[in-house]
Amino acid sequence: MTLAILGSFFTACFLTILSIPTIIKISELKNLNDNPSPRKLHSVSTPTLGGVAIFAAFIISSTLWLNPETSINLQYIICALIILFFIGIKDDIYDIIHYKKFIVQAFASFVIIHFAGIKLTSLYGLFGVYEISTFWSYVLSFFVYTGIINAINLIDGINCLAGSIGMISSVAFGAFFYYLGLENWSILCFALTGSLAGFLYFNKTPAKIFMGDTGSLIVGLMCSIFAIHFIEYNADAVIFKSGPTIAISILIIPIFDTIRIILRRLWNKKGIFQPDRNHIHHILVDSGFSHHKSVFFLLSVNLFVIGSCYIFQDLDKYKIFAGHGAELLLFFIFIFMFLLFNLIERSLVKKVK
Repeated sequence: MTLAILGSFFTACFLTILSIPTIIKISELKNLNDNPSPRKLHSVSTPTLGGVAIFAAFIISSTLWLNPETSINLQYIICALIILFFIGIKDDIYDIIHYKKFIVQAFASFVIIHFAGIKLTSLYGLFGVYEISTFWSYVLSFFVYTGIINAINLIDGINCLAGSIGMISSVAFGAFFYYLGLENWSILCFALTGSLAGFLYFNKTPAKIFMGDTGSLIVGLMCSIFAIHFIEYNADAVIFKSGPTIAISILIIPIFDTIRIILRRLWNKKGIFQPDRNHIHHILVDSGFSHHKSVFFLLSVNLFVIGSCYIFQDLDKYKIFAGHGAELLLFFIFIFMFLLFNLIERSLVKKVK
């Protein structure tokens, strides 16, 4: 691993650790805290501007260590991050109606898709479809960006979960980019990793600060950018036989939780943006798991799925699964997780009754 990659990690981590105590003091002085409520799991008023430190540390570290001779359209990435930063910090201080946040997320996604050119251009054989038109490329990419941004936002419900999921994702994509020879992209990944590592030091139970929407929106955007760029680059390099499946496996926890919660709300004829306590982390905590054990369990599942999909893609050479071993495995994992959490949720309902 190069000096620049290590430098991006340690610089971001140091800046986050250095800045968060000041942010906590300012938040307490100005009463910029997240207060307890029946839907939330914390019982103490807690500062919620940790995303400010994550944002600043990531931007400073990235611009400091990236090679300026190798263009990755960083200016457009920073532009989109700034857009989300301001809507996130406003939402952390004053609650914003969900559709307004969605409009801003859509605009930030458009900047990345149109100006940075980081978008999906194929379905890679899914449903027998490969290359897609420009229009459907924009539509599909927009769906992925807004979907992952909101997925990370939704999973931010217990201490250390969103930050840890973001770390696993950025480390995994960073390692793959390094393997693919994309050093600048790896630097971006490890700058985000360092920012989150510094944040998690203060977010462990009992949490001194939350990342808030500012942090979760930024982490969600960067994870979606990493995922799409990984898929697109792998389509040309063909290093990994199942790029989209690997990308989904890396983000399996927020993707699964979002799909499950949307389907559940639609089944119960509720608005998909209506908040509740039915996320998978809520279910684990309500079933008796501590925050620490819940995070450990979900991270273990995340790492297991990544490793399994990576291994199963190599089984395709034996023609066992008709070239779709990783995809079939991921499908069955989704089904198993749906059944598991539904079973746990039903057992909790019976206990209440």
